[in-house]
Amino acid sequence: MAEETKCACGSANVAIFPCAGASNVGQISNKIAIELEKRNVGNLMCTVGIGARAPGLMKSAEASDRIIAVDGCPVNCASKTLELAGFKVYRHIIISELGIKKNKDKDLKDNEISEALEKTLETLQSE
Repeated sequence: MAEETKCACGSANVAIFPCAGASNVGQISNKIAIELEKRNVGNLMCTVGIGARAPGLMKSAEASDRIIAVDGCPVNCASKTLELAGFKVYRHIIISELGIKKNKDKDLKDNEISEALEKTLETLQSE
């Protein structure tokens, strides 16, 4: 059973939107978002669906009490997509700011994923 992580997000109704971009840090953002859902931090959502203004995804985001954006790099595609759609991002994680250098390597390093997850959880548990 997945370990439950208490989050400083203040609600059980938390939406998690990763960037899932083409770089290593974009792919790590998606892996982190999946792990956050497994740990009951929130619900993984489809960021590109927000960009497409898919009605069901828009309603799910609107019904969320808190939104977490997990971007891979400072381009901030996930958080900008959410903000352009009118959503307020409650917590914003940027994987490349956690000490992982952005590159085009598709062979993700387990130690980088673990490090990013640990630092993400620390950030979410703090106010």
